[in-house]
Amino acid sequence: MKMIKKITYGLTFLTVMGACEVYAQGYVQDALTFGQIRSTGSARIMGLGGAQNSLGGDISNIHHNPAGLGFFKRSEFSFTAAFGDWTNDATLENQFSRLQTSNFALPNLGVVISSPKNTLTKEKWKGGSFGISVNRLANLNNQFGYSAVTPTSIADFFADNAFGISENALSNGAGTESLAFNTNVIISAGTDGNGRPIYEAFNVEDEPALVEDVFTEGSVSQVSFSYGGNYDHKIFFGAGIGITSINYFQRKFLAEDYATGDLIGFDLNEFLNLSGTGINLNFGLIYKPVDQVNLGFRFQSPTWYRMNEQYEADMVSEFINPSETFTDQTPIVIGRYNMNLPLKLGVGGTFFLGKNGFITADVDFVDYSTSRFSSTDFNAGNINQEIRLLYGSTLDYRVGGEFRHNIFRARAGYAYYGDPFQSSTFSDVDRSTQQISGGVGVKLKKMYFDFTLTDVRFTQLYRPYSAFNNAGQEIGPLVTLDNRLFTGLLTLGFNF
Repeated sequence: MKMIKKITYGLTFLTVMGACEVYAQGYVQDALTFGQIRSTGSARIMGLGGAQNSLGGDISNIHHNPAGLGFFKRSEFSFTAAFGDWTNDATLENQFSRLQTSNFALPNLGVVISSPKNTLTKEKWKGGSFGISVNRLANLNNQFGYSAVTPTSIADFFADNAFGISENALSNGAGTESLAFNTNVIISAGTDGNGRPIYEAFNVEDEPALVEDVFTEGSVSQVSFSYGGNYDHKIFFGAGIGITSINYFQRKFLAEDYATGDLIGFDLNEFLNLSGTGINLNFGLIYKPVDQVNLGFRFQSPTWYRMNEQYEADMVSEFINPSETFTDQTPIVIGRYNMNLPLKLGVGGTFFLGKNGFITADVDFVDYSTSRFSSTDFNAGNINQEIRLLYGSTLDYRVGGEFRHNIFRARAGYAYYGDPFQSSTFSDVDRSTQQISGGVGVKLKKMYFDFTLTDVRFTQLYRPYSAFNNAGQEIGPLVTLDNRLFTGLLTLGFNF
């Protein structure tokens, strides 16, 4: 077993909702890719900006705040269909490119079995409800690409990574520096004063034309089992367990071409598969001091994952004098590790406007510096130390409102998710995520349907490789990715 992320050439920063520091390693990035999750749920909840810490009576209570299950008076089944369009604008060296990815999914499916007490009973215990749901927590389907003439070359990055490795070990290695050596993209340059092997890029005499396409697909999903109870219509409490799964695939194609010299250029393909299963616990409380007000609290434990990964890559180089082509491929590398993602705390309040609707708001606290990795395949100490140095805590805000008229509903919401980094070399980059939403609904006696549109926007930074000048300053290419995720959701629900 080998440490896969350390042998890949790129530092990919594909967070679900924000940009990343360019020097973070792949495992450090996973803490955000799979841990920085926006509020999710039915079309009704998403129409409210995702605010749901103090709301009850919605199928989303099963995986979010199980105390809300205590509000159910009838059993219910619902499912949500969604169609999303993800637009990614990439900019490098003032060169702009745009790619779009569309996706259809069923992000929410759930059933609630309600057992309320007779309304005439004098008992303070009013019964409760049990719920099961399948919910997509994150959509990882995305694609971006860019091209530009750059002042640095990834071949120099390969040569730096190969420093100190013997030619025999390098030619039989599993990393991209071995691919570069076996295809003559880098060559031996002797030894240093201590006898350690030195390598250099092959006859690169000009600034290369760099092209890269990155394609990802997958999701983070959760099956939840929860129960919520009702005490005297004043205190609602609940608990649940979530079984979470990650399925993620990434394909990266990178090419460099040269206008002069014997090396015409080379192509590199990388393939990474990640899968894992995790578990978390969820507890919630909603208190009604008066009929017009709900006050909510939610606690979600850390999510403990067991992860599996598989990596392979290949490289092709082409030379003009003599006219030759070299190819090489890594063996399939398999790794296993544990990943613990941070706990979440949330509070919220809802104010009801009689029968005309309500206004609701949430605040969540998440400390990303508490993410941890462990493995018998590699030493995760440096990874955990970098997580503590790089990440910090965030306060995420959501607010929404619903207007009611007879059977009709109209909703609007806004959400803000903060920057998870506690410091940044790029302080001028706003790495928060903002979401606006709006929707309508119809509630009948035996069924209901809700429709919502959400517009999510955020910026990422991506550096395909690192390069440093003589002063030790990072000068590798830096790509700015402006993301817009536009999604339509339709929920159909049935009471029984």
